[in-house]
Amino acid sequence: MVIENQKSRKLRVGVLRGGPSDEYDVSLRTGQNVIDSLRGRPNYEIQDLLIDRGGVWYIDGLARPFERIFPHVDVIVNALHGKYGEDGRVQQILEAHGVPFTGSKSLGSALGMNKHLAKKFFRSHGLLTPEHVLISKYEYTPQSLQKILFSYPHLRLVKPAASGSSFGICVPKSDAEFDEAIRHAFDFSDQVMVEEFIKGKEATCGVAEGSGRNAHALHPVEIRDLAPRDVKDIWSYESKYDNNLHELVCPGDFTPEQTEIIRQSAVFAHNALGLRHYSRSDFIVNRTGVYILETNTLPGLTNESLFPRSLSVAGITLGDFLDHIITLAIQR
Repeated sequence: MVIENQKSRKLRVGVLRGGPSDEYDVSLRTGQNVIDSLRGRPNYEIQDLLIDRGGVWYIDGLARPFERIFPHVDVIVNALHGKYGEDGRVQQILEAHGVPFTGSKSLGSALGMNKHLAKKFFRSHGLLTPEHVLISKYEYTPQSLQKILFSYPHLRLVKPAASGSSFGICVPKSDAEFDEAIRHAFDFSDQVMVEEFIKGKEATCGVAEGSGRNAHALHPVEIRDLAPRDVKDIWSYESKYDNNLHELVCPGDFTPEQTEIIRQSAVFAHNALGLRHYSRSDFIVNRTGVYILETNTLPGLTNESLFPRSLSVAGITLGDFLDHIITLAIQR
């Protein structure tokens, strides 16, 4: 795609949202917040690009093949989440058609979305990350679960290997609940991880690239759980979007050393996975160290999301940040 006469007309910005994933609703909210943050800026003409749950593309409410949509946009803000939008597949389509877009490219997206591979990558580069074993949907039996529980009694957390927004994550209290949790997690991913459950302070740290593509860490956010422990043991999907279940503190209450480790680890993970423009990494901090859990290649940008909270503390509006990454996308 060749962008012509940019200086003589408004930049046509497509905001891509929705998608055939369990995070459809979250993506709609992220996309709407992006549209609201950009609309009214004199240099942009905003196009609302929706992918419905069945994978059909729309431009301003009209269904069109994506090949017929791309000539009407100069750059795309990728506001998708989860499968298809965050795992490299939509990125491959955009790359194949030469459409500039925000966020990571296809390879980094695929690696970041696969929690198992990302954790192996973290570990090989010296980052602390909880131990885990991987279970395949097509090989799983109750007998294989018993072997895992016998061999790895310290692994207590169940999560899908390729999912976001904490869908399908559970800390079972019994063997029967373990089997139920694993089968539920298979609803979100064909591979499930049984992971070491490390207690401590929950933290997340956003990373944003500057004009020279150097990655810089934002202030870490501390996530304080307000729900009773018998109700919830982890930062769940419900917690993320229910302000009554959590308190977000930014900058978080960490020691200077812990804060530095969190920020350095977030930047390292961003660079090591080959990510682009921005990302957000999640951590558990306790007396034994700072453990990286995963890296999100397309953090949520809703009003309740964590990444905009860090931007705000740094004195950066979401609109200004979007301006910045749109410029980076056009520059490739």
